[in-house]
Amino acid sequence: MPEFSPLHIAIVAGMTIVGAIVGWVLRSKRSKAEKRAVSLGWQEQINAQRTEHDRLTEQNKGLMEQISQYQASNMDAKNRARELSEVVREAFARRDELQREIKDIRAKLERSMSVREQLQTNVTAQATSDSILKAKDARLAKLKTELKNWQDRVPPLIDKFRQRNEDVNRLEMELNDARDRIADLEAMNEPDQTRVEPVSDPDALTDGRDASNDALDDDGFEIEIDMPINGARDRLQAIKGIGPAIEKTLNEMGIFNFQQVAEMSEYDIDRVAKRLKGFHSRIYREDWIGQARDLRDQEASR
Repeated sequence: MPEFSPLHIAIVAGMTIVGAIVGWVLRSKRSKAEKRAVSLGWQEQINAQRTEHDRLTEQNKGLMEQISQYQASNMDAKNRARELSEVVREAFARRDELQREIKDIRAKLERSMSVREQLQTNVTAQATSDSILKAKDARLAKLKTELKNWQDRVPPLIDKFRQRNEDVNRLEMELNDARDRIADLEAMNEPDQTRVEPVSDPDALTDGRDASNDALDDDGFEIEIDMPINGARDRLQAIKGIGPAIEKTLNEMGIFNFQQVAEMSEYDIDRVAKRLKGFHSRIYREDWIGQARDLRDQEASR
C-alpha cells in the first residue's frame, strides 16, 4: 500500500477546494439564470394581468354606458306609456260623450217622429168633418208650421248623428292603435297598468222647447174652460219650462196663476202630465211648484 505524503494530501486538498470553488461558481451561475427566468416569468404574468385589468376596465366602462343608455331608454318608455295612458283615458271620455250625444239625438228623432205621427193622425181625424175642419183651421196651420219646423230640424240632426258616428269609429280605431302601442311598450319594459274609469251619465237637461196639446172631449171638440172668478191671471211663462203652448194648455185646464201651480197636488200633476204627454218627470225635474211659489212670493212682496 503506497504511503501518502503531506504533499499528496495537500494536492488532494487543493483539488478538492478547487473543485468546490468551481462547483460553487457553476451553481451560482445556474441560480442566477434560474432567478432571471423566474423574474421574467413573473414579469410576464404581471404584464398579462395588467393588460387583462385594463381590458376589464374598458369593458366595465362600456357596460356602464350601456346601462345608462338602457335606463334612459326605460325612463323614456315609461313616460311614453304614461302619455299613451292619458290619451287612452281622454279617448274613452270622448267616446262616452259622443255616445251620450248620439243617444240624445236618437231620442229627439224618436220624439219628432212621434209628434209627426200624432199630427198626421189628428189631421186625418179632423178631415172627416167639414164643420170640425173649419173650427180647426187656425190650429191646423199652427200644427203644420210646427211640423215643418220639425221636418227642417230632422236632416241636420241626422247629419250630426252620422258625423258623431264617424267620430266614434275614428276614436275607436285610435284607441285600438294606442292599446297596441302600450302592449308593445309593456312587452319591452315593466307593465304599467292603467285604470280607466268611465265617466257617469248625468241627468238629461231640458231642451227648452215648447209642447202643445189642446184639450179635446170624447167627440174631438175643444173643451172651453172659463177664467177664474176673481180674474187673477199670471204670466205662467215666467216658470222655466213653460212656453206659450203649455201655458195655453194649463189655462184650458183652469190653471191661470202661480198660486194654483204652487198648490198642485199629486192628482193635479198626474192630470197635467196626462194632457202634456211625457211631462210627469219634467214637472218635478224643472220644479214648477217651487218656481211658482217663489214667483208668488215675489208678487206678494211687491
